Amino acid sequence: MRAALILGLNLSLTALTANAQSVPVIDGQIATGEWADAREVSEFLLIEPRTRQPLPYATRAWIKATEHGLAVAVDCLQPPEIARTRDQSARDQSGPVDRVSVSVDYEGAGRSALAFTVTLGGSVLDGTVVNENQYSTDWNGNWRHAVSERADGWSAEFLLPWHLAPMPPPVDGKRQLGIAISRVVGSTGERVAWPPVHLSEPRFLSALAPLEVAAFSQKLLAFTPYLVGLRDIAQGHSDSDAGLDVFWKPNNALQLSATINPDFGQVESDQLVVNFGAVETFFSDRRPFFTENQSLFDLPFGISNSRLLYTRRVGGPADDGSGAGDVGAAVKLNGSVDRWQYGVFAADETDEAGRSFLAARTVADLGAHDLGFMLTDVDRPLFDRRARTGAIDHRWTRGESLSLATTVVGSDIDQDGLRDSAFGAQSRFDQRFSDRYRQQIYVLHMDDGLDLNDFGYLDRDDLDYLRYEFGVRTTEFAEGSSTTSVDNRFATSTRRNTDGMKLFDAAAWYRYQTFNDGSSFYHEVTWLSPTNEDLILRGNGVVRLPQRYIAYAERYRPRKGNWAVGYSASAQNEGLDGMQHSAVALSFFPTYFFSDTLSLSPFVQWRHSPDWLLWRGGQRVASFEARQLSFNADLNWIISERSELRIKLETIALRARARESYLVGADRVARPADTLDRDFSLSNLGFQIRYRYGLAPLSDLYLVYSRGGLNFDQRLDSVGTLFNDALGIDDDQQFLIKLSYRVEV
Repeated sequence: MRAALILGLNLSLTALTANAQSVPVIDGQIATGEWADAREVSEFLLIEPRTRQPLPYATRAWIKATEHGLAVAVDCLQPPEIARTRDQSARDQSGPVDRVSVSVDYEGAGRSALAFTVTLGGSVLDGTVVNENQYSTDWNGNWRHAVSERADGWSAEFLLPWHLAPMPPPVDGKRQLGIAISRVVGSTGERVAWPPVHLSEPRFLSALAPLEVAAFSQKLLAFTPYLVGLRDIAQGHSDSDAGLDVFWKPNNALQLSATINPDFGQVESDQLVVNFGAVETFFSDRRPFFTENQSLFDLPFGISNSRLLYTRRVGGPADDGSGAGDVGAAVKLNGSVDRWQYGVFAADETDEAGRSFLAARTVADLGAHDLGFMLTDVDRPLFDRRARTGAIDHRWTRGESLSLATTVVGSDIDQDGLRDSAFGAQSRFDQRFSDRYRQQIYVLHMDDGLDLNDFGYLDRDDLDYLRYEFGVRTTEFAEGSSTTSVDNRFATSTRRNTDGMKLFDAAAWYRYQTFNDGSSFYHEVTWLSPTNEDLILRGNGVVRLPQRYIAYAERYRPRKGNWAVGYSASAQNEGLDGMQHSAVALSFFPTYFFSDTLSLSPFVQWRHSPDWLLWRGGQRVASFEARQLSFNADLNWIISERSELRIKLETIALRARARESYLVGADRVARPADTLDRDFSLSNLGFQIRYRYGLAPLSDLYLVYSRGGLNFDQRLDSVGTLFNDALGIDDDQQFLIKLSYRVEV
């Protein structure tokens, strides 16, 4: 049966190799005549819960290759007794609502895809999928969409231009793509897909359905100039700037993006974060140039967000500490020749401490194997520093059940006449035994001195890491049960530095449960063995910590009536007292819907840390009893199809009372110091009122008022007093007007 299904998929998709077809009218209404020559798909199966059974109310789709792009229509039957969720939101902000998604791999190689989502309320999300299942909404594209609703259901139509992504040369007048279509019922949480693949699986991109289409070619030349006017209210001065983004696609195999004086008038604010740790906070990048066709350069290495190219380095904090670097120009070239894809990325900062960035990447599609190479080069003249990195990556897949991905990297740093080289390697093996069982093995080695942080992001070096995970999914329950699926994952790992010193071992259990009302419950429990903590002292030694645990639980219920509700609780050991004291955090994050177009989402978190261990310089650490209150509120109003208003508030109030100070000896033992460190407190505010008016696709007028700042001192006020102080902070206060308009030739 399974073989027959796969054969049917390939045969039916091959039938899409028709000649140029007429372009349907994208109005959300699936007119029979417009889609008569399209391929119809009805084999949608449940993947949430993963029963691989059809919904009792059908989903059908039509796929049609036209000279203007790939057209997709999806019809969703939904009887009146199944509640519909029509909430509207800003781009890329949608929650658990009725929606339809289309993912397209324009190369057909399983390396990257563009993902497009339309909700029943007409909101849109678009983004990229790379490295099998890593989804990001940082990218925005110009594509057409529409929805319509009727008594027994609703429908959506998409037109996805060929110029959105580079494509390899055709073979015999045909192109091989990959595609997946999914539909979510917001009120129940059910998701059906064709083929039945999901981003939560280890393999998504390489499991897309093959799609053969005629080799249409589409050219595009687009200019996006921008103007920004800024009034700094706190400092009493004004500034203005202008810049230009250029996008040129002369054919399907080549794309060129360039920017002159890239946009400094950012309207997306980073989340407030209090970070006293040794690892830098990772932030995503929303600047248009730096997200356009970036997936080729997205090569992960290491744990968490570590990667070889982190675009926030360009225009990041200047080497002389004068603020953000001033990017004068940047250029990006993406193309393909035969089986090879290639890309070049270059950027230059023009200020006195300006840096120069260069990256080159190529990947070959060799059937079951992919082979890639990447080089980066950063020149930092203020530090007399030249940093180069290189990587070789390989991926092998066999059917739908096995994959092996391996990456080898090296860094070469030349600073003040001294040269330091180091390397690292990682390998990840995924195996799916069945829909119920799967496993993963991950191995990582990083030399002491491996450094990717001039252009990339690496949370640490000097590490040998081994992790094994086994997953079990259950989708069959007793009749009448409210549970629809349970995913259990069990993991164990060990970490050592390259000298053989054990850092710690860990064992974890993760459980995710879904219910027939669309709600979910997640929890995890992690045990950490006695630890040799080698990061907290910032290179000044190692401190020994007792065994610890981490526990987290979260419950979420999607919108019912006017409310969606979520709450969570966590507990963990943080300091030298081990399991004697636990930090506890309670969070509450509801959303109130005044209507489908107006909603308010507050977030409140109270955290108490009785043994918060912080570095105080050299071999000195201190334990603090800390209390923290975080309060955020996000008001979103979709005024019309073109205009929206967002009011965003973020506050943090923290007080920390010193309990004990310690000096760490060569034997890694922390002993009480003669003097006690000072208490401290902080208040942090970020507030923004943002109005957007859409002039045309990817063309907007923004009016933004922002206020915020940070107060840090050594008084020990109550958290309530500090919270009130945060609301009054106006160290930074500005009003910004930004106008950008995209012209396509």
